[in-house]
Amino acid sequence: MIRSYQNHKPHLPATCYVDLSAQIIGDVVLGERSSVWMNAVLRGDVNSIRLGQCSNVQDCAVLHGQRNLYPVIVGDWVTIGHNATVHGCVVEDEALIGIGARVLNNCRIGTGSIIASGAVVPEGTVVPPRTLWAGVPAKMRRDLSDKDRQMILEYAKNYLDYVDFYKNDPLTEL
Repeated sequence: MIRSYQNHKPHLPATCYVDLSAQIIGDVVLGERSSVWMNAVLRGDVNSIRLGQCSNVQDCAVLHGQRNLYPVIVGDWVTIGHNATVHGCVVEDEALIGIGARVLNNCRIGTGSIIASGAVVPEGTVVPPRTLWAGVPAKMRRDLSDKDRQMILEYAKNYLDYVDFYKNDPLTEL
């Protein structure tokens, strides 16, 4: 469902894929070729949400800001995994937020970083570029290599392919 809220209408370029079961509400802007998958929620009711180009928000993920304080800003080529929560924070380009991870208010996830599956990044944490963070609470585990960067980009590229599959499948509309 895509709906306006308090005179804010989501902006969704034609190159995006938004699943019929996704919820996109209010002040939300998607970048070219981004995608929002099954049962994901981008709730731009109390603050804005910006999703960069070629980024994907997977099944059951939630993006929501903090009223009057923190929007959600997600860069280009970002993957937000299934059941992740991204709340009132900045996720820079080419980052990966793992399955079930939680990124809380006023965090900044640096370019090319990975937040491991199940991690909880506490409020106000600054994750340096190209680092891996894991655990509850999340802590830096190591610097990332060029091979890690390629893996992050591969996940994002996979979702561009999935968009093509869904857009070209006549059964998708059923």
